[in-house]
Amino acid sequence: MTNIDWSGVRDRVAALSRTPDAKVFGANGHGWRLEPPLRPAELAELEEQLGVRLPEDYRGFLLEVSRGGAGPFYGLFPLRRVDGRWRWEGDGADLTELATLAEPFPHTGPFNPAAELPEPPDEEDFGTVEEFNAAEDAYWELHDRVAYDPSHTVGTVYLCHLGCAYRHLLVVSGPERGAMWADDSADDGGFTPLAGPHGERVGFARWYLDWLDEATAKAAEPLH
Repeated sequence: MTNIDWSGVRDRVAALSRTPDAKVFGANGHGWRLEPPLRPAELAELEEQLGVRLPEDYRGFLLEVSRGGAGPFYGLFPLRRVDGRWRWEGDGADLTELATLAEPFPHTGPFNPAAELPEPPDEEDFGTVEEFNAAEDAYWELHDRVAYDPSHTVGTVYLCHLGCAYRHLLVVSGPERGAMWADDSADDGGFTPLAGPHGERVGFARWYLDWLDEATAKAAEPLH
């Protein structure tokens, strides 16, 4: 999806701001606020700094709707210009490796970096508490080094937080460019592309507009 009609989105979000927040998950986090869109010169500066052209539907959103705010789950991480440099801000936005966005995301299907790790140590296998604690510390050091290696997510931008350290990201480089993925590594679930009912990839526009449709329907439900 490239030629997306973003007109009316800000009005629809404004209308939702007049509904009870409790009816739509995450609304209490973003408060239905949409930040101003980027100006074309700001987007050009952003992409020059990143060394990559963002997917077209996300570019359109940034230019016509907002640089961040109201959106799926706890909302879209907003873009901020700090000391002349652009970056995304939010709970997990720092997982975006700005220096490697032009490198191709290497995966085309679900993958779990932690899948090949051994099981955590069992206290019953150790003679002393100290030995077990040392083994457990070594295991989790290895686990985190493998599971959270930044090389797994080169070429991606983290866009939102779902709660409990689950997050969604947008691939901006490589064969999966334009696709939204889920990062469930917080519970060793690995990474999975978001897909529609027929297995088709879900891009930014569909991800956002499906959320907006669902939020609108949810907000229209009668209170019980």
